[in-house]
Amino acid sequence: MKERLFFILLTIVTLSACQKNSTPIVITPEDYHNSVNKVTQVMIHDIFSPPVASRIYAYPNIAAYEILAKKENTYQSLANQLTDFKSIPEPIDTLNLNYDLAALIVHMHLSKQLIFSEERIEVFRDSLYSVWQNQNELEFITSKDYGLKVAEHISEWMDKDNYKQTRTMPKFSVNSDDPSRWQPTPPAYMSGIEPHWNKIRPFVIDSASQFKPTPPPSFSMDVDSDFYKELKEVYDISNEITSKGDTSEEVAIAQFWDCNPYVSVTRGHLMFATKKITPGAHWIGITKIASLKTNSNLIQTVYAYTKTSIAIADAFISCWDEKYRSNLIRPETLINEHIDDSWEPVLQTPPFPEYTSGHSVVSGAAATALTSIFGDDFAFDDDTEVAFGLPVRSFTSFKAAADEAAISRMYGGIHYRAAVEIGVKQGRNLGEFIVNSLQMKDD
Repeated sequence: MKERLFFILLTIVTLSACQKNSTPIVITPEDYHNSVNKVTQVMIHDIFSPPVASRIYAYPNIAAYEILAKKENTYQSLANQLTDFKSIPEPIDTLNLNYDLAALIVHMHLSKQLIFSEERIEVFRDSLYSVWQNQNELEFITSKDYGLKVAEHISEWMDKDNYKQTRTMPKFSVNSDDPSRWQPTPPAYMSGIEPHWNKIRPFVIDSASQFKPTPPPSFSMDVDSDFYKELKEVYDISNEITSKGDTSEEVAIAQFWDCNPYVSVTRGHLMFATKKITPGAHWIGITKIASLKTNSNLIQTVYAYTKTSIAIADAFISCWDEKYRSNLIRPETLINEHIDDSWEPVLQTPPFPEYTSGHSVVSGAAATALTSIFGDDFAFDDDTEVAFGLPVRSFTSFKAAADEAAISRMYGGIHYRAAVEIGVKQGRNLGEFIVNSLQMKDD
C-alpha cells in the first residue's frame, strides 16, 4: 500500500514538473524595448561615439527582424537588399521553435558582442535565460540554438564592414597652417573622432558620398563674405540667448538635443566626463515612444527599430564623409580668435569638423524613416531626456522634431546656419532613398 501511494505521489510530482515545463514562452514588445534600453545604458557607460553607437544599434535589430520575417508573411527579408547581406539560415526544428524568443536572444547576443562591458548584458540575459529555461526547456533550447546560429551568420557579415580595419588607421592630422581647417576645441582639445568612418560599408546607400551636399560658404574673414556673416550670426544669436538667462526657450532646445556622450567638465585640476546618450540613441528613444503610443506588436516594434537604425547608421556614414572632406573650422575657434576671446558656446563643441551638422543629418534621416512608418502628422511627447534631468518636449510630427534638433545646434553655438539647413536636407534625401529602396512590409 505504501509503495502504491509512493508511486502515485511520484507520478503526480513528475506530471506537475512536465506541466510546468510545457508553458509556452511569450515575448512582448516590452521585452524587446527593455533589451534595447539595456544596450543604450551600456553604451552610455562605455562612452561610444555617435557613429560607432549607430552601428551597435543596427546589426542586432536587423538580426531580430530577419528571424521574425521568417514567421510573418507580410514582412520581407532584407537579404539582397542590404549591401552584401545574404539570407539567414533556415530553422531545422520549427515545431519547437519560438521565433519571438529567438529574435530577442539574437538581439542580446549580438549587442553583447558590440559593446565593451559585456558582463552588463550577460547579467541581464542570464536572468531571462533562467526564467525561460524553467518555463519551457525544450522551447528555450531550440530557440536559443537558432538565435545563436543566426547571430553567427550576422557576425560574419558584420565583420566584413571595415570597422576593424578602421581601428588601426592613422589618427586625424590637424593642419594648423590653413585657417579654414578644423582645430581641436576646449576644454579637452580632443583629436577628431572617427576620421575614417566613410570607409565603413553602408547598409543601403551606394557609397558614403552618394548624398554629398553642396559645399559650405567659402571660408573668408571679410566682414562682407557669406561665411563671415554666418560666423557673426552664431555669435549674435548666442549673445541674444544668453542675455535671456538659462530659462530661455533656445537654451532649453539646445540642451534637450545636446546628446553629447562625453562632455568634459573641469573643476580646478580635476577633469571628468558627464555621460549622455548619442543623437542616434535619442531617435531610437523616439522610436520606442511611437511604438508604445500605437500599441505596436512585436514584429511592428522590431520593424520600426530596424528601419530607423538603418537610416541612422547610413546617415552617420554620409555625414562623416562630408565632415572630413570639407574639414571646416568650428565657430568657437574663430569667434575666440577674431571676435571675442572670452566667448563660450551654450553647448560644448564636439570633437570633429563642423560641416555638415551630424544632428541635422541623422535627425532628417531618422524622422523620414519614422514618418514612413507612423505617418506625417504623428504627434508625440518626447521624454527621452527626462533621465538626464530635462523636461518633456512635445512635437506635432517627426519632421518638426528633426527641424528643432537641427536648429538646436545653432542655438548651442556649435554650428553655422548652412551646416544645419543643408544637413537636415542631406538627411531627408538619404532617408527618402532608404525608404524607397527597402521593401520590408507588404502594403
